[in-house]
Amino acid sequence: MFAALKKKETYQHYFKTLRYTLHVLTHPLDGFWDLTHEKRGSLAAANTIVILTVLAKLMTLQYTSFLFLHVYWPGINIFLYIASILFPLALWSIGNWALTTLFDGKGRLKQVYMATAYALTPMPLIQFPLIILSNVVTAQEGAFYKVFNSISYAWVVVLIIAAMMQIHEYSLSKAVFFCIATVFAIAVMIFLLLLFFNQINQVISYVVSIVKEILFRL
Repeated sequence: MFAALKKKETYQHYFKTLRYTLHVLTHPLDGFWDLTHEKRGSLAAANTIVILTVLAKLMTLQYTSFLFLHVYWPGINIFLYIASILFPLALWSIGNWALTTLFDGKGRLKQVYMATAYALTPMPLIQFPLIILSNVVTAQEGAFYKVFNSISYAWVVVLIIAAMMQIHEYSLSKAVFFCIATVFAIAVMIFLLLLFFNQINQVISYVVSIVKEILFRL
């Protein structure tokens, strides 16, 4: 009985934190403050938003009218496409947390990830209806599609800046500066990762060539 009650409370808390995204969308400043400082958010809800965002991007590829999106399917690897969404999110969370920790940022890594995930809410919220819209409007009416598509991305940017302001307790200018700095940090991390894997690949190739040479001489 107690297990059932606990499970029920867990589900209720999950749906409550998921519904809280609607408050964050319309009241970003106090919404993100309460999200992290008042425990109004949850990692489960944040992960759900990320999954819905990935699903929205995949469905956009599959079902958006060819009038607005041309997809060359032979050149698309679904797993790499999903990674192209999740990997930058992970690098953003790590990079922003690492930078802000050095400059009096109050947010923890968990809070940076959670707030960023909640800030992605406009993507599934707008992209799913846009898929339907793309299949019912004509090319001449395509301006509506492009405008709402741009709004979804702009809204996410505004929410991310608001999130960084609140969780790190920064001013607007400082939050914008560290958002831009985080983008550069991501570029540096990607460069270092590519350099690292390139070196690993060279070491592996060298070891394999030595093993082959030894086997050949034997």
